[in-house]
Amino acid sequence: MQGHNTGMRSLIVLFILMVSPWTLAGEASSRPVAVLSIEGAIGPASADYFVRGLEAAAEQNLPLVVLRLDTPGGLDTSMRDMIKAMLASPVPVAVWVGPEGARAASAGTYLLYASHIAAMAPATNLGAATPVNIAGGPAGGESDEEKKDATSGSAMERKAVNDAVAYIRGLAEMRGRNAEWAEQAVREAVSLSSSEALEKKVIDIVARDIAHLLEQIDGREIRLASGSVTLNVTNATVEYRDADWRTDFLAVITNPTVAYLLMLIGIYGLLFEGYSPGAVVPGVVGAICLLLALFAFQVLPVNYAGLALIALGVALMVAEAFAPSFGALGLGGVAAFVVGSIILMDTDTIGFELPLMVIGTVSALGGLMTLALIWFAISSKRRPIISGGEGLVGQTAVALNDFEHRGLVHVAGESWSAETSRPVARGERLRVVARNGLVLKVEPLNNFKENET
Repeated sequence: MQGHNTGMRSLIVLFILMVSPWTLAGEASSRPVAVLSIEGAIGPASADYFVRGLEAAAEQNLPLVVLRLDTPGGLDTSMRDMIKAMLASPVPVAVWVGPEGARAASAGTYLLYASHIAAMAPATNLGAATPVNIAGGPAGGESDEEKKDATSGSAMERKAVNDAVAYIRGLAEMRGRNAEWAEQAVREAVSLSSSEALEKKVIDIVARDIAHLLEQIDGREIRLASGSVTLNVTNATVEYRDADWRTDFLAVITNPTVAYLLMLIGIYGLLFEGYSPGAVVPGVVGAICLLLALFAFQVLPVNYAGLALIALGVALMVAEAFAPSFGALGLGGVAAFVVGSIILMDTDTIGFELPLMVIGTVSALGGLMTLALIWFAISSKRRPIISGGEGLVGQTAVALNDFEHRGLVHVAGESWSAETSRPVARGERLRVVARNGLVLKVEPLNNFKENET
């Protein structure tokens, strides 16, 4: 009897051991893999979206976060925020450059090196990671040989490049990837295709799609800041988490073109409110737009000399309206406005250029407004007076009573005392020929008709 019980217990234990791996695998795979997507330049909006996505994945204890990446580069500060979040994440992060035809240039290369798993789709590329304006002005005017020489260029340029080299080499050494090629990507702006990157051990995997990626990394051991974990994602569902309205809103207002237009609307709205106090709407709209523009400029690579030139240009154009100088102030303001607009945005930062078409359109409108003010000023000097007492001369009046020398006439909706050199009958039409104080000098309209004939 005892032997029978022992045999039964052995069978139960064996059954549990056989079933438990499937049960654990089922429990592990029941948690989805989150897929975040970034397309276009990396900026404050994309960094905020990625960091919040990692935080949500950590709260839900997800097995993996995949960042689908296609970027020409972006802002250094936003890229570093994303890398800091990635290095501190308790959830493994795989960066996959895809789909086919995508790229991870400049800042995207740093993100690949920082990821726990670096993957690319076929026909994609990475590289060209030389910093531009990472610590100062653009690195221009150098020959190809000078760009390859770390000792060439200004002190600020060398400082920027050396800082970037140390940063990406540190990421490469942490992840066990090709540090020598990473340095080349920074110093010489070289690039690699996905197949070459796999061959040179710059990336870990070439995957056609997300499913192919999960299939290849299943069972891989990943080293996190909190310790090592083994990926179990073969049967995991894939959950795409697109950007929410907050990210979309930030992306819109930090677009250089939108920020530029918001600034102009804000300035002109406040000016219109000053011209007509109590209108309210221009002031409210202008204040809101100007605050949004200031927020956008705070996170964009703005040249503040350009911003100052734009403000000077607007001030000069406004001064032309109040103190006409026959174009000197207005045209000078347009020139300052155009130059300031051109240098406002740091055009060497990829993805954050201010289109010349927008600058040209806005500047042309400003120039046309200035020319219109000049034309109105000149025309007003040539136009005969049509208001006040002097404006009555030459107008037609109607006699209100019979009089020989002085009587009353109706002209321009008013009654005036009038003098004439001949008798006038009530209702007769007269012409005003002069004005002396509050008395008009009139002559019968018939006299003028006879003279004309």
